[in-house]
Amino acid sequence: MVDEQTRPNCYMKTKALKLAVALFAASAVLSSCKKEKEITENPIGVNYDKILEDALTSASDGIGIAHYLLPDDGQYHLIPQDPTNPINHAKIALGRMLYHESGIAINPRMSQGTGTMSCASCHHAQGGFQANMRQGIGEGGVGFGSSGEGRKANPSYPIDSVDVQPLRTPTVLNCAYQKVMLWNGQFGATGPNAGTESNWTPGTPIATNQLGHEGVEIQAIAGLGVHRMDVTADVCETYQEYEQLFDICFPEFPIETRYSKRTAGLAVAAYERTLVANQAPFQHWLRGESNALSDSEKRGGALFFGKAECGSCHNGPALNSMSFHALGMDDLVGENVLRSNPNDPAHKGRASFTHDPADEYKFKTPQLYNLMDSKFFGHGGSFRTVREVVEYKNDGVATNFNVPASQLAEEFQPLHLTDEEITDIVNFIENGLYDNNLMRYTPNALPSGNCFPNNDVLSQIDQGCIQ
Repeated sequence: MVDEQTRPNCYMKTKALKLAVALFAASAVLSSCKKEKEITENPIGVNYDKILEDALTSASDGIGIAHYLLPDDGQYHLIPQDPTNPINHAKIALGRMLYHESGIAINPRMSQGTGTMSCASCHHAQGGFQANMRQGIGEGGVGFGSSGEGRKANPSYPIDSVDVQPLRTPTVLNCAYQKVMLWNGQFGATGPNAGTESNWTPGTPIATNQLGHEGVEIQAIAGLGVHRMDVTADVCETYQEYEQLFDICFPEFPIETRYSKRTAGLAVAAYERTLVANQAPFQHWLRGESNALSDSEKRGGALFFGKAECGSCHNGPALNSMSFHALGMDDLVGENVLRSNPNDPAHKGRASFTHDPADEYKFKTPQLYNLMDSKFFGHGGSFRTVREVVEYKNDGVATNFNVPASQLAEEFQPLHLTDEEITDIVNFIENGLYDNNLMRYTPNALPSGNCFPNNDVLSQIDQGCIQ
């Protein structure tokens, strides 16, 4: 207890201390916003850059930062390529136009679908080269909205003529880092598909593997047929710029086969391989720009590659892998799903291609850049936010009761992350891995003059092609 003689002294000291605190607070207010952010996020001077760098080194088996770098635009020699389809400027230019060209939609089921859709209808830049829909729609779709979310089935189309798939449309962003394509990895003659020749069923799209190309090329070639598009001599005669580019790009092909789905697919694949999210903040941070990531994003990255063990599957420049895992996520079924079929073989994942019971319900590990360009996640589009996905993996409890517990991946276990740690991981994925300039990969115009990615009347209005 303080006696009366001591009280004035204590009072003066307390008053002086309060004044010092007030002056310090005032000086903090006058400091820059960036400084305030640093004080708030990192009050004890923790070196989050070093922590993230150490996590990257550990997750990459000692390689470090270089293991995660995507090549700059134009550094084609650093992009993984199919040896049977070398990349060059002319082939990329041709592929960029063909990818967005609705003028090659010449084989629709309904005549009114002619010239209305393109590869980009379901894989457009505005959606992070996804569809930005739970179920992408090719032929038989109308409208676009602002970023693909406004596309609907044409009410005048019979349901069985609308081009939809039983799984959510995967992105082609960073696809150069995939040896095989699609959720079940069925497209591609090399890598994980070496030795699967008995499953390349004649008369099916999978038979395209017999051409011997890697997955990006096989998917592009097969996809043109599946989605009712083609390039013929007549198409090239109509749009002569295409004819000239095919002649430049494929002189080794005789005239009789030069203008075809195969050569068109090879050009499209060359273009798709250049779609890399190299302007994302994480990529800038990897190049030495410390301020490209916030402290929360750095903490999230360190957790992603460390405690959360996301990097055990999501690794390398595209944060993907050629591994297949059963995580018990829900399928693309239910209300508002066209031709919803719980028994579709596609829901068996990798096994729908290999026919191996051990592969049932296993789906390929996707890349993680530009997820914020989509509103749906998982092979069935059952998640609406990135946070929902992280929370699902943190809980480690399957929601798809069709998936036997014996098939669930060993890695699918509770992670025991706190809410704050989940927030940091979400910030890293949503913001740190977001390239906000993907429109640089789209053409200024097409030889046909058509609107893209869709050319139906409602899409033309949505995209400002007509008023």
